[in-house]
Amino acid sequence: MAAAIGVRSDFNSADLRRFSRRCDDPDQVRRVLALAVILDGGSRSDAAKMAGVTLQIVRDWVLRFNEAGPEGLATRKAPGPASILNDEQRARLAQQVEAGPIPAAHGVVRWRLVDLAQWIWDEFGLSVTRFTLGRELRAMGYRKLTARPRHHGQKSDDIADFKKHSQPAWRKSEGPFPKARR
Repeated sequence: MAAAIGVRSDFNSADLRRFSRRCDDPDQVRRVLALAVILDGGSRSDAAKMAGVTLQIVRDWVLRFNEAGPEGLATRKAPGPASILNDEQRARLAQQVEAGPIPAAHGVVRWRLVDLAQWIWDEFGLSVTRFTLGRELRAMGYRKLTARPRHHGQKSDDIADFKKHSQPAWRKSEGPFPKARR
């Protein structure tokens, strides 16, 4: 069995307990208090039982604490999967979206996500689903805009006839209200 990784010595258990009182993140407090148990002379098994985790997790906390102190034990957001497109590819995609499709070359008169995914495959050899591409374009600041459908037989004069107008401004009634019956 390998020797335990040493905990940095510039903090003592009282410092960590003081830090935990000021901390707003309950998971960070649990991690800091587990390390305080270790600094008090307790075993790592005791710290793991107190925190309700395994020894491997306590080891990871010690590494994070040694690297960045109590702030290193804060709850972090998971990084998630890496983006499929790099910055250069995103810039080329933005240029393509801004320029619009050429019907003779691309075979479409407006870009759809499926068409752009095909363009990315042809251009970069990357397979991107339309859902992923939609998220990428939304992150780049693009929004899906669609023209409102219009019937081919619609007459522009009829629009004014069927348009709903808001009620006129409220005005006070002219006479007194009738008394309510009892």
